[in-house]
Amino acid sequence: MSDNKELMLGNKAVARGLYEAGVCFISSYPGTPSTEITEEAVKYDEIYCEWAPNEKVAMEASFGASLAGKRAFCAQKHVGLNVAADPLYTMSYTGVNAGLVIGVADDPGMHSSQNEQDSRHHAIAAKVPMLEPSDSAEALSFAKAAYEISEQFDTPVLLKMCTRVAHSQSLVTTGERTVPVKEYEKNIAKYVMMPGNAIRRHPVVEQRMRDLTEYAETSPLNRVEMGGTALGIITASTCYQYVKEVFGDSVSVLKLGITNPLPVRLIQDFAAKVDRLVVVEELDPIIENHVKTLGIPVEGKSLFPLEGEFSQNSIAAALGQNTPSFRKLDTAIPARPPVMCAGCPHRGMFYTLKQNKCTVLGDIGCYTLGAVAPLGAIETTLCMGASIGAVHGFNKVLKERSESRTVAVIGDSTFMHSGMTGLANIAYNQSNSTVIVLDNSITGMTGHQQNPTTGYNIKGDPAGKIDLEALCRAMGFNSIRVVDPYDLKACDTAVKEELAAPEPSVIISRRPCALLKYVKHKAPLTVDPAKCVGCKSCMRIGCPAISIKDGKARVDATLCVGCGVCEQLCHFGALQAPVQEA
Repeated sequence: MSDNKELMLGNKAVARGLYEAGVCFISSYPGTPSTEITEEAVKYDEIYCEWAPNEKVAMEASFGASLAGKRAFCAQKHVGLNVAADPLYTMSYTGVNAGLVIGVADDPGMHSSQNEQDSRHHAIAAKVPMLEPSDSAEALSFAKAAYEISEQFDTPVLLKMCTRVAHSQSLVTTGERTVPVKEYEKNIAKYVMMPGNAIRRHPVVEQRMRDLTEYAETSPLNRVEMGGTALGIITASTCYQYVKEVFGDSVSVLKLGITNPLPVRLIQDFAAKVDRLVVVEELDPIIENHVKTLGIPVEGKSLFPLEGEFSQNSIAAALGQNTPSFRKLDTAIPARPPVMCAGCPHRGMFYTLKQNKCTVLGDIGCYTLGAVAPLGAIETTLCMGASIGAVHGFNKVLKERSESRTVAVIGDSTFMHSGMTGLANIAYNQSNSTVIVLDNSITGMTGHQQNPTTGYNIKGDPAGKIDLEALCRAMGFNSIRVVDPYDLKACDTAVKEELAAPEPSVIISRRPCALLKYVKHKAPLTVDPAKCVGCKSCMRIGCPAISIKDGKARVDATLCVGCGVCEQLCHFGALQAPVQEA
């Protein structure tokens, strides 16, 4: 029996728990803050891991592995669970064969997300259990417990992380791997969800939730920590850590590890032992509302906000505790707005679109930063793939192309995730729209994961590679062209011609991400101060390698990759590539 102790990131601890639980199959789509779970799991040769094109496919593949009798897992961020909700809600009816656990990582504070939704609503609506660890040790142990619950109650189980638990470190104790295996047995009544079968499965789901509620009453995943009885706090996840840091043992705490379904008697008994009851939970009042339905006086969102992350300080302030001076965060910190990297291939295309006064409907990816000054090119960002669907509706309503000059931009990975169906809609229903695929040959925004267009799998081994040009042609597009976004003249010509064309078109703006290890950069540009007139034309592309000092342009040689985009903007020849020696 292993008894190794190790400091682990929360996501790494989940991966270790999956390994010890005997998981054999993982299919995920990268999404911060969940990405590292799969990136850590792939380091175990005993586990097959893959990046799927999107979360729905990942969940369906994981269901198939579970059906075959092997424990399976898929991971996504909170908005990814929206994409996978379709199979999830019906998997609640079918149940599982081998254990199936779904990792979902919420992002209170929206550090890298377009909304702040609370995934507990999915657990409630799908009628599946949800576990919430509060540190790395629980991330490991809860991952293992989730498989026991999954198989005991014949259900998929949601394992809910959040940014702080996923990306903080704490001590864990590792164990050995065991691999339970089940045989697949044909069962049409259980797995074929036609209406006649589904209607008979619904009562099974309801009974399972009643059984799980009973399980939650005595499960060690929920625990009472009695201290002072003047104040009792019900909490979960990272809020538990904050509460303990603020109050220690001076208050009593009901720490919930199972947040769906919530227990009844356990909460009633705890409430009876304290004078004042408060629920501390981030985002929506899920626990608070449950307590209120039990007729128990409780405070929660009257003290705490519905939005944003909590902290030790905010909890202390809400509950009348003094904040020690060393914990105050009142020091002014200079703003550091996010920008596209020096040499980012998207910069040239966005500059071109701005110069052509285009309305640009954007998508999810690092290229969303094209909305930021000085480019200010992107005007909408909704969800993965939405740019293509939106540009179709936009142009259909305006009818005349000349009225809108509207284009959609989407990354290569996002296009594979959910852009293809939108492109099919343009081809099928014939809006005269131009879609620009920003192909940087990687999934950039989540840390350089492979995707179906790169030709490599999650381990970096050669894999199937989708030809974007051939795909677009097969979908019904006749006008498809590829441009290098470092070539501003070529970009301008392509945009002008495709906007004027009488048919739908696709422009593929292709240049690998400047941060990829295999990309070879040119020498940094230099500035000839005698030629620089301080016109600041080079500043219009918003490259972090360029600044103005003493009225002259200056290039930071530690950042510049020699892409030459700024050189094309200088009308005085002040920006120059170094002369190559013979």
